[in-house]
Amino acid sequence: MIIYQATKEEFLEHVEEDLIEQKIYEQYSTKIGRTSQSEIASWNHSMQYMYKVLNTNAVPRKAGIAIEYRLPTTSKRVDFIITGENEFGKETVIIIELKQWQKAERVNKEDVVRTFVGHKEREVAHPSYQAWSYAAIIRDYNETVQNQDIELHPCSYLHNYITQDGDPILDEEIYGCLKKAPLFKNGDVKKLREFIERYVQKPDQNKTLYKIEHGKIRPSKSLQDALLKMLQGNQEFVMIDSQKVVYETALNQARFAFDTGKKQVIIVEGGPGTGKSVLAINLLVQLTNESMVCQYISKNSAPREVYKRRLQSNYKKSYIDNLFKGSGSYVDSNKNELDVLIVDEAHRLNEKSGMFKNIGENQTKEIIHAAKCAIFFIDECQRVTASDVGSIEEIESFAKKQGAQVIKVGLDSQFRCNGSDGYLAWIDDVLGIRETANDIGFEHDYLFEVLDNPNELKQIIYEKNSINNKARMVAGYCWEWIKAGKENTNVHDINLPDYDFSMSWNLGNTNTWAIDEESVQEVGCIHTCQGLEFDYVGVIIGMDMIYRDGKVITDYTKRAKTDKSLNGLLGKCKKRENEALALADKIIRNTYRTLMTRGQKGCYVFCEDIELGKYLKERMQINKVQYGEMKTIGLIAEGVENYHI
Repeated sequence: MIIYQATKEEFLEHVEEDLIEQKIYEQYSTKIGRTSQSEIASWNHSMQYMYKVLNTNAVPRKAGIAIEYRLPTTSKRVDFIITGENEFGKETVIIIELKQWQKAERVNKEDVVRTFVGHKEREVAHPSYQAWSYAAIIRDYNETVQNQDIELHPCSYLHNYITQDGDPILDEEIYGCLKKAPLFKNGDVKKLREFIERYVQKPDQNKTLYKIEHGKIRPSKSLQDALLKMLQGNQEFVMIDSQKVVYETALNQARFAFDTGKKQVIIVEGGPGTGKSVLAINLLVQLTNESMVCQYISKNSAPREVYKRRLQSNYKKSYIDNLFKGSGSYVDSNKNELDVLIVDEAHRLNEKSGMFKNIGENQTKEIIHAAKCAIFFIDECQRVTASDVGSIEEIESFAKKQGAQVIKVGLDSQFRCNGSDGYLAWIDDVLGIRETANDIGFEHDYLFEVLDNPNELKQIIYEKNSINNKARMVAGYCWEWIKAGKENTNVHDINLPDYDFSMSWNLGNTNTWAIDEESVQEVGCIHTCQGLEFDYVGVIIGMDMIYRDGKVITDYTKRAKTDKSLNGLLGKCKKRENEALALADKIIRNTYRTLMTRGQKGCYVFCEDIELGKYLKERMQINKVQYGEMKTIGLIAEGVENYHI
């Protein structure tokens, strides 16, 4: 999606006539609907500099200009794009990352700097790395750009930045990204102009911008599909913005712990689709290649079993089993026995281990004890059982008691749900998890539909799955799991007689329901899909979540008796103990939040409670009406929300 699009000639006129703010504002209002006048006004300063750069006859009058292009499959945007043809008639794109920084400091992390942004000093990706990574994502995901070999030339422009003696920000030996994307600073108008002139010498009649905007987008990669190539050393995912900072921070601290023996704990907080699992695997590969004894940990066995299935043809079982571990594997480990332990879905960690949860003391404590460096990836809003005790507070407490240095970092670059921050915020608001802005639109970003019949839901998921086996149905745990039919798809646990609908829960004789060829015939639960993703997900919301008297409410009594997620709470809930009732409510809401964010491209929902279905439809309609309305919420171009650390 391109917010502002014009020719160079039109852009210069809009700046000259003081219309550029208004033009961008109008397009934001139409296409995004979730920004503010102050945010748009902040662009005016940068556009004045781009006016000076482009105000030359050497750059064609009909060259294409785009401002704020949203990258495919992500929530990030390219600041400024110039398109045209080079001297040989080849289509060319200049990608410019604009910054209003005045200074930056070197940190001992690859392509990361420290600067003042969002009202404080923060570590962020070097702007030239940012420009290069955005270009890489366009090339990776825009099939038209790739197939037609359209040239991409990234750079960064820090128009307020005056370099001092010894300033490292321009040192290619320190920042290798400068070799891929040059940096231009204050006083470099002529140099940036020459860079553009070198690649854009002829107009392209806006055809290149059209291909960027409307080119065929490749399907998003899923971790389970890319895992083998990653372990073989291939870069399957480009890390952008906060992902790069988190990755380099974790590498840095792991190396420090390995070299010094001083215990390190890194806490990485990030919501659905921010790349937690991808970063975890990338770290596993890199640290293992650096001869560190490193293991990936998850409480939920489903992701590990899927990963093992993907790798079994290329690696020995013993090697795979030593890389991927359950969270209860460190009860008897010695202090600092392993170099690095990487914990995915750390919110799922339990207190004790074993089938009966009677072994060991505390999984978080044991993991920190066993490793020189422990890296925890966590989203506290994905706690889905009463036995899930993993929390930032608990990790910090055990780390402090064991004398570990604790570093907290955050992820905000959203890749799932088609990169739609709006959808994720809307889900949180609709499900009553947290209040979010009412003007967040996502109808052009992500497919969400509420259906009135579960058979229609099933038919859609079957059709989507026939393409590439990447669509699944899931449900809240409101139906008993019939023991006698655990291994038989024809034994239907889930029954909705009013709709003549019935299906089986996922079978008990497989741990890889998410990728099994015929498993679309079965309905998955939270335990078989958390930590994994599909192209499309169909969600059945049972009677444990309903809509009454203007509110979404939960009912723990509607959970199946075979559901263990509320174990330890039911008795307290029956006694109306407030703490237990609040936790049960949170678990049910978190469960549906997790289920409804498993789809990369779309989510279809059927609600057993008719009133809840009506409510979701009404909220969708309100979202469409408000989509495009401009609300002033006091943001700035480089706000803290872009660098959540």
